[in-house]
Amino acid sequence: MAVSPAVTTLCENSNEVFLDVAKLLLTYADNILRYPNEDKYRSIRIGNPTFSTKLLPIKGAVECLFEMGFEEAETHLVFPKSASVEQLKLIRESIAAERDQRLRGGQCVQPIAQAAGSVSAPESSAAASSTSTQPFSLPPSQPSSLESSMSFYVTLQSNFQHVMLYENPELQQKARSHIPHQQLSSAAQHKLKQAKEADPECKLGVEDFLVLELLGWFKQDFFSWVDCLPCSRCGGPTQNTGSLSLSTDDRCWGAQRVENHYCQDCGLSTRFPRYNNPEKLLETRRGRCGEWANCFTLCCRSLGLEARYIWDSTDHVWTEIYSASQRRWLHCDSCENVCDKPLLYEVGWGKKLAYILAFSKDQVVDVTWRYSCKHPEVLSRRTSVQEAWLLHTINGLNSSRQQSLSPDRKKELTERLLVELVEFISPKKPKPGELGGRNSGSLAWRTARGETSAAYSETSIPAAGYVFSPTEKEKSDRLLHVSYSATKDQYCRVSNSSELIQSWDHCVWSKDSVFRKVENDWQMVYIARTEGSSVGRISWKFDFAPAGMKIKSVSIMASSQTFHSGKVSWYLRSGHNTTEFSGDGKMQLFSSLSGSSDFIVVAELSGGDGETSWQHSQLFRQSLKETAESSFEILIHLEDA
Repeated sequence: MAVSPAVTTLCENSNEVFLDVAKLLLTYADNILRYPNEDKYRSIRIGNPTFSTKLLPIKGAVECLFEMGFEEAETHLVFPKSASVEQLKLIRESIAAERDQRLRGGQCVQPIAQAAGSVSAPESSAAASSTSTQPFSLPPSQPSSLESSMSFYVTLQSNFQHVMLYENPELQQKARSHIPHQQLSSAAQHKLKQAKEADPECKLGVEDFLVLELLGWFKQDFFSWVDCLPCSRCGGPTQNTGSLSLSTDDRCWGAQRVENHYCQDCGLSTRFPRYNNPEKLLETRRGRCGEWANCFTLCCRSLGLEARYIWDSTDHVWTEIYSASQRRWLHCDSCENVCDKPLLYEVGWGKKLAYILAFSKDQVVDVTWRYSCKHPEVLSRRTSVQEAWLLHTINGLNSSRQQSLSPDRKKELTERLLVELVEFISPKKPKPGELGGRNSGSLAWRTARGETSAAYSETSIPAAGYVFSPTEKEKSDRLLHVSYSATKDQYCRVSNSSELIQSWDHCVWSKDSVFRKVENDWQMVYIARTEGSSVGRISWKFDFAPAGMKIKSVSIMASSQTFHSGKVSWYLRSGHNTTEFSGDGKMQLFSSLSGSSDFIVVAELSGGDGETSWQHSQLFRQSLKETAESSFEILIHLEDA
């Protein structure tokens, strides 16, 4: 059995310091044990002079509170109703035994083993608490920042402790029971095979494609975004009018506040607890970015992916996944269904970044510089704590967390960190996909947060993408036949042994301000322009010149639908010639392309009325129940050039 690392660290203090802080810790624990139903004894205000001067500066002290079961709740540490009283007793008895031994003048005793039910996964016995091997001390030149540093320290400790929940084998098993693992793995294997066929030098691994599949499933099928819940009585719209009291059940599942979603039609208040326990989120499957990142990171760990929880001081959270094949960490935002687009927040959303920290079972890393191409600006905003203090504190947390790791694992983590530090030195340049505003949440919510757009335009960088060119079989058959199903979100290359390609944008030549929208309530799916944009464009390119062939004839079926003043324009472009055609869902023949070697199909979405104007022009609108019908089809007969 593993010893308590927090108490071990506490014992490193001098006799006088240990006796003083032990008395205070025992008082906190005894008050809870004596008065289990009194909320006032379950809460410690961070700014309390006793806490800030007699406990916070002592190494191991705050860690003991976290190991007892205390959690961060904004300005307080709280012992939730769901916390294990037995764990509290074990840590309390360990401290008491050591204190009694020292008072009798005896030798220090070994702390007792951790409670059953605490983290016991391999490599993480000492990691079950966020301990520091160095005392928490503020730089003498910055005495006025005491409260800020205390708050920052508690944030570090709380997040470092929270990620250990993802290591619980039973919770991982529960998460796996919700994930269509075999389906996602098969799709990942198929895409890896396609990638290697297209590029024999491809160095990606199946885990890279599994991450993409998991992101898509989580966004489209599993989790739901909540701005305001519909009224639970009349089903009408509601408004968030403040907070309601926390119930015992809310506290049990880690909720720190309950939003009051008030219906102005019938006057009913619908409660929306902001749960922080990922087990509960597997059941509710809804929330905003906090709930999304929390649950998604658990899902990643349950599939064996190395994942860490990313905390951003400007009020956003997401996940990073380690790619063994690429030897680097990949940014993954489940709310947006995006991967490896780290400049999205600063460039696309216009965020004024300051601190971005990564938390895993093994370490804390300051990853701010991965997410910025404006390093001097970011540095000027990092004023909450001194840089030396932050580095010192993170090093202390990591040193303690990694005490039980093998030498090989420690070496691996060190090598990874060095690779990251080198990556951080040179700011990146924005690339396509990082330039658009936020998609998750209502337009009003995103506008209020200033995350709809930034100083860059999606069209400011060319986005050359996928080009359809004939395979050997298609050359032999002199036929290229492609169809797309919006319901399945899948291209089928019929003329190439019915090859399947997942995701609407994987075969796109260019796209500008468009996305795939799934309406689970109406059971419909379509491609629309992003909210707040006046025009959206998407195109597909076909080129037969490299294969030594030219076009004999082209037939196209494209479906689009408009509402109110919405407009969709379809164009066929080849060389200097442009032909407009209808998106009425009927197959149309274009013999005018005969003799050409390439062409581009373009769709342009515009118009519409009011805040939902973006929905008034749609491509490939289809019922989620219509799995057999194609919504876009191109048939090309070829001949030798």
